Amino acid sequence: MTVTSNPVPAQNEPAAAPAKPTERCVAVVDRDLPPGRAANAAAVLALTLGARVDGLVGADLIDADGVAHPGLIPIGLPILTAPAADLAQIRERAVAADLGVTVIDFPSQGQETNDYDEFRERVAEVPTSRLEYVGLALHGPRKSVNKLVGNLPLLR
Repeated sequence: MTVTSNPVPAQNEPAAAPAKPTERCVAVVDRDLPPGRAANAAAVLALTLGARVDGLVGADLIDADGVAHPGLIPIGLPILTAPAADLAQIRERAVAADLGVTVIDFPSQGQETNDYDEFRERVAEVPTSRLEYVGLALHGPRKSVNKLVGNLPLLR
């Protein structure tokens, strides 16, 4: 008896589609940010999300020469846009509902200074309900994240 671990599909038989990940990651930035600030917001959010969510980075990539390259996120990270006013509402819905979603928010004060202590001081002066955001990152069950941002367009 011969057992094949990875049979090759017949010529006319399509290969099975890979299973959809059960989790989803997205970043949402203020649609009115200039490109440099939008890129900054997305990068800051992605870095923080990667540090906060265990296992988000995939295995290292090995090229044909055997050289290792650092692993990347295997589930993707689309950058979406929304009006600035909607960011606080999305954050509030994600935090208030028990959806199992990790929320990283980036208050607008973070793009007003390069001094992290000053940034912290500025945020400390504003009640949560009055904070304005340049972006959010969300990670969690695919259905929950889609419920929050499924209708938002990609950054272009």
